[in-house]
Amino acid sequence: MHSEFININHKKILKMSILSITFHTIENKIEEWDIYVESDLHQMVENLLDVEQYILSEVQSDMVSEGKNTNLFLVFDNDEMRDQFMESEMLNLEERINMRFGEQVMIFPTFLNPKKKRF
Repeated sequence: MHSEFININHKKILKMSILSITFHTIENKIEEWDIYVESDLHQMVENLLDVEQYILSEVQSDMVSEGKNTNLFLVFDNDEMRDQFMESEMLNLEERINMRFGEQVMIFPTFLNPKKKRF
C-alpha cells in the first residue's frame, strides 16, 4: 500500500468516495497514449481541486491480450464531490481524450463504494 493513504485523516476515510477510471488503448496507439498519460493526463489530474488523492497506474493483467489498460483511481471526500466530478470534469476529460484519440481509447468509469476498509 502506498504511504500516501496511510496519512489520511480518520474522518476522511470514513466518508471517502472513490472513482476508478479505466482507459483501454488499442495496440497501435500505446506509444502515443503513454506520452499523453505522462504529460497531459497527469497534469489534468494534478489540477483537479476536488480530488483528495489519486493513483495513476498501468494495469497489468493476463486478461488483456490486445492493447493496454491504464487506471486512474480517484479519492474524494464524499459522494457529492464525486458526483460533481462526474458532471463536469469527467465530461471534459472524456471530450479531450476523444478529440485526440477518438474510439482508439475507450473510457470506463466505475464507482467504488467501500463496504469495509483498512488503510
